[in-house]
Amino acid sequence: MPPTQQKALFLQAKQGAFALGTRPVPSPKAGELLVRVEGVGLSPLDWKIQKTGFYYTGTYPAVLGTDVSGTVEEVGEGVTGFAKGDKVFSSVEYAHDNAAYQQYALVTAAVAAKVPSNLSLDEAATLAAGIATAALALYDTPNTTAPGGAGFTPPWDGGRGKYAGKPILVLGGASSVGQYVIQFAKLSGFSPIITTASSSSERLVKSFGATHVLDRNLSPADLNSAVSALVASPFELVYDAISLPDTQEIAYEHLAPGGTLILTLPSTLQIDETKKQLVFQVYWSPHAPSHRKVAEQLFAALPELLLSGDIKPNPVKVLPNGLEGIPEGLKELERGVSGVKLVARPKETA
Repeated sequence: MPPTQQKALFLQAKQGAFALGTRPVPSPKAGELLVRVEGVGLSPLDWKIQKTGFYYTGTYPAVLGTDVSGTVEEVGEGVTGFAKGDKVFSSVEYAHDNAAYQQYALVTAAVAAKVPSNLSLDEAATLAAGIATAALALYDTPNTTAPGGAGFTPPWDGGRGKYAGKPILVLGGASSVGQYVIQFAKLSGFSPIITTASSSSERLVKSFGATHVLDRNLSPADLNSAVSALVASPFELVYDAISLPDTQEIAYEHLAPGGTLILTLPSTLQIDETKKQLVFQVYWSPHAPSHRKVAEQLFAALPELLLSGDIKPNPVKVLPNGLEGIPEGLKELERGVSGVKLVARPKETA
């Protein structure tokens, strides 16, 4: 049996400080798993919530964190396919019992997946939110009133290799999301796969499937010229995994009429409506009702995609001191992290 109390990291107030504390270990409701959290992947969203107060609408003190891996301790009513002792990973919600920055969390079974034998729990903690942000944007159906996607046929449902010969531009290929966008683009057959990254990350992004890597430190004008030198016409698909104003402008510069631009932050662009382009910000969460059908298909397909090596996890940097190491890790994310995912191990909390 799990304990009745656990250690958790609390954001004490809006735009406040983090502090270690205790809270009850929850019990799983119907459709849920109680997971002993072994690995937590840090998200840039969490430092932005702390610094600006945006996005999070719950109460304080708050428990944040979205990516978990761990061991199933209890199985809720109606759950099939999982048992106590299974190693799983998932993207959880910003709700106190579900959030990741604690030693036990509730996980929605329908968007959880078993960790394949070729991955560690640290690696598994890098997966869920980044993969969902990439895949839901590419493969969910377009939706003008709720979170949707670009509508491409997913590789787990007959779309493997379907888009051979279609180029894609991925800005921020060494980011956590960018790494997964490149891998899914390769599975779908897109080619060439052109991305931006630092010179130190070139080998990494090419190992995931990028065919051309442009220096992210080029000026906007030089980067535009470098992209134009590689392709004769604008792109039908651009994924901006950075989505700062400068990168959005570069992305839009190279978007074809009728093309699709996927952003990870709100648009700052002036859109030319006559070009009939689809420009949207992806919503990362597999829990969004409009995403749920494709999200469940994605998580059902992930164990095999990971076991085969078709999808590989982000490289891992493990933080010291368990939950207590997360605040400094979030500061590191704010300063800028490329090529790796920061992971904390809650069980190592003093």
